[in-house]
Amino acid sequence: MTNAIQIRDLVKTFGGGRSLFGRKANEVQAVRGISLDLKRGETLGIVGESGSGKSTLARMLVGLEHPTSGTMLIDNKPWADLAASGSRAFGRTIQYVFQDPVASLNPRKTIGDILDVPLRLLCSYDSTKRALRKRELIDAVQMPLDTLERYPHEFSGGQAQRIAIARALAAEASILVLDEPVSALDVSVQAQMLLLLQQLRDDLALSYIFISHDLAVVESISDRVAVMYLGEVVETGPAAKLFANPQHDYTRSLIASAPRLSATDSAA
Repeated sequence: MTNAIQIRDLVKTFGGGRSLFGRKANEVQAVRGISLDLKRGETLGIVGESGSGKSTLARMLVGLEHPTSGTMLIDNKPWADLAASGSRAFGRTIQYVFQDPVASLNPRKTIGDILDVPLRLLCSYDSTKRALRKRELIDAVQMPLDTLERYPHEFSGGQAQRIAIARALAAEASILVLDEPVSALDVSVQAQMLLLLQQLRDDLALSYIFISHDLAVVESISDRVAVMYLGEVVETGPAAKLFANPQHDYTRSLIASAPRLSATDSAA
């Protein structure tokens, strides 16, 4: 199985310049020499507490932050080449699904207008093809056709996240970075969203980086898991194996602290 993403010795440092008063500012290494692979058609879950570097990694992958050092290949393309080519090259290769779906959608535009942007700017579709593709996208995320005529504030969080996923799919990228995509949703809606994501991945041959602090969610959707701690990847492995037999002390403490259903709760 070939790689959709290959990361080697990636570092991201913030600060280190001069402060307002001329003193050297402290450097903070948000990501410290990590190496990871995402296989094609795979979901790689990334877990860790707040401040572990998960979102910084995600933002680098989609071009919102520049790495300090290290290398990344995205769909066999060097990250630096994608960055030099501009946002369109990133958009056609890899897409970001944000944690807050409503905030990520322009409140002044209809859903049809929102989906029109990537179809026009990234895919260069004419108006006829855009209209057809928008209907296909809304159907793919299991929303009614009249969604296209409505505004973001008219939808629940779960519905808005489906629309955000449709927007990501509009660019026809094969890789999605999902940054806490279900954390703002009710548990029952989370389950529906995870099933939808799995179906889309299988139907469209997508590859996912799935970032979350919720271990149960990550375990349910991921093929493999990487555990981040203080900017480093401390453990990786197949999801079932990692959760059943964690090797690193930090992974063990994460799993031990996660809430789990008791037999009584499950029966109820």
